[in-house]
Amino acid sequence: MRDIYVEWPDKLVSGRLLKRYKRFLADVVLDNGEEITVHCPNTGAMTGCAVPDRRVYLLNSHNPKRKYAFTWELVESESGKLICIHSARANGLVAEALTKDIIAPLSDYKHIQREKAVASGSRIDFLLSSDSPDIADCYVEVKSVTLHCGDGEGAFPDTVSTRAARHIEELVSLKGQGFRVVLLFAVLHEDIDSVRPAIEIDPHYAQSLKSAVDKGLEVLAYKASISERGISLVESLPVNL
Repeated sequence: MRDIYVEWPDKLVSGRLLKRYKRFLADVVLDNGEEITVHCPNTGAMTGCAVPDRRVYLLNSHNPKRKYAFTWELVESESGKLICIHSARANGLVAEALTKDIIAPLSDYKHIQREKAVASGSRIDFLLSSDSPDIADCYVEVKSVTLHCGDGEGAFPDTVSTRAARHIEELVSLKGQGFRVVLLFAVLHEDIDSVRPAIEIDPHYAQSLKSAVDKGLEVLAYKASISERGISLVESLPVNL
């Protein structure tokens, strides 16, 4: 994998996870022995990512107005590799990868709009356009993948997600209007080497995705290289539908 990093805005602070609770909170004991409560920026089940006593890495906001100064960013996997549990990071990583032409199937697009509103009132993560009239504008929806099912296989979603299924429906509608449409899995777990829909968790989503692919939806997956220094999407992964 190529060593290209978006650096963290501050040095990460390490510790050990005590527990995650109330979805948005986690208790951590820092390496100096201090116990603190931190913000957990992930609404999913976080299966395999919130195991007590695993090493975690935190980012200090340095914001005195925040109740919890630290945000939980990374956790070590069972194998000792890193997982980024901050799901909102995925869009920023994709934006950086697009500007650096790391995502080869989308390298023809030179103009990037984020959070593009569509007729349904929803927003799609990216609208890409080119200077060429022969290249259709492209809508891209990004999903963060951290669920590791073993043997390098990752899956999405990690819990039933009507919102994710709705996004697929919106992409199919946009395809019918003449746009190119792409679902991009941003894999933020270094143990994952392939991605599939989590049919055992959300069979409706899995079926919706398969049907959408039959109607012209493209599905891509790109894996992040993660370190205490930074994080970037660097490598294309296979998607097994």
